[in-house]
Amino acid sequence: MSLLLPPGAGREARLLLLARGLRAAADGWISIVLPSYLLALGLGALEIGILATTTMLGSSVLTLAVGFMAGRLDPRRTLLAASLLMAATGLAFALAGGFWPLLVVAFVGTLNPSSGDVSLFLPLEQSLLAHSTAERDRTALFARYSLVGSLCGASGTLVAVLPETGERLGIPLLAGLRAMFVLYGFVGVAAWLAYRGLPRGSDGTDGRPAAPLGPSRRIVHRLAALFSLDSFAGGLVVQSLLALWLFDAFGLSLAAAAKLFFWTGVLSAASYLAAPPLARRIGLIRTMVFTHLPANVCLALVPFTSALWQAVALLLVRSLLSQMDVPARTSYVMAVVTPPERPAAASLTNVPRSLAAALSPTLAGWLLGLSGFGWPLLLAGLLKITYDLALLARFRHVRPPEERAG
Repeated sequence: MSLLLPPGAGREARLLLLARGLRAAADGWISIVLPSYLLALGLGALEIGILATTTMLGSSVLTLAVGFMAGRLDPRRTLLAASLLMAATGLAFALAGGFWPLLVVAFVGTLNPSSGDVSLFLPLEQSLLAHSTAERDRTALFARYSLVGSLCGASGTLVAVLPETGERLGIPLLAGLRAMFVLYGFVGVAAWLAYRGLPRGSDGTDGRPAAPLGPSRRIVHRLAALFSLDSFAGGLVVQSLLALWLFDAFGLSLAAAAKLFFWTGVLSAASYLAAPPLARRIGLIRTMVFTHLPANVCLALVPFTSALWQAVALLLVRSLLSQMDVPARTSYVMAVVTPPERPAAASLTNVPRSLAAALSPTLAGWLLGLSGFGWPLLLAGLLKITYDLALLARFRHVRPPEERAG
């Protein structure tokens, strides 16, 4: 992990990136194993959908609670407790066999059925990372944080083949699936060991708990509202629905779709590293807007293409540009609030985004059922363009300390 760190980052950042990579890998295989495990237990599609929704809602509620109680919580101790909860979640899912016990564990636990990180770990890690490096290196560090999560998550999906491999060797499939949840629990223990190495007071408060939102309340609420608009639009073009439209519009094969989304993922991961040098030249807000805006224009143009190569080209260009705003956005939030407010700010800007993204896939599916035209893509592109312009108009003069110093 040391090779990934910018020059100003220290041991705390290395431990946080290590824990992030471990958790991302576990989330990678759990997001694939979870539906297979529930089917093997005899649950139906509706019950699986309810459990998946419950995991996201439970994580969001817990993360939001951490944000509101930031004034009474020590981030290091909270991460240690969350790691133990992760370990308990894996063991409980491996042992529970009925719908209602699984529903309870899904709500109070740490399972993540999506490819992104929606958990109470996220705001706590982000706030500690912001304290672990100099202001000039903050965006570069968050870019590494996003890159590690993306690459380890992708690698973790490969581990999901182990239960089927074990079945060919004579191990019952259900036993192999349960073992994956036990392994998830052991990752929680490994994360606990990583967090245990964090020094007390690594959040810049010398061991004193962080504060809830105070002087930065208004700016955080406005950012959360704008980020939620962006996430709602993103939910209209989640990968499964985008693939469905490509199947219907161009007759794209499953193998071709897999290759396309592999390369869009690679380009998105690469874009994380381009964000820091660009932000140093033009600023965080301009980096967010001037890369996101052309990406969203590409997205809005996809439904009007008449050939598959045109749609693929636009989607690849979009992938190369659309994720540069992720480390810039996190760095910006951490920069424009006071250091004690960072855990609460991270929580209150991440959770509403997750809830907003959960609302729009149903609308996208309904629109695709009405017409073969890519209305969800067009609507998502237009909403995201609106977000970009509103963000630039409202926050172009709210500059982080390192830009004001420059």
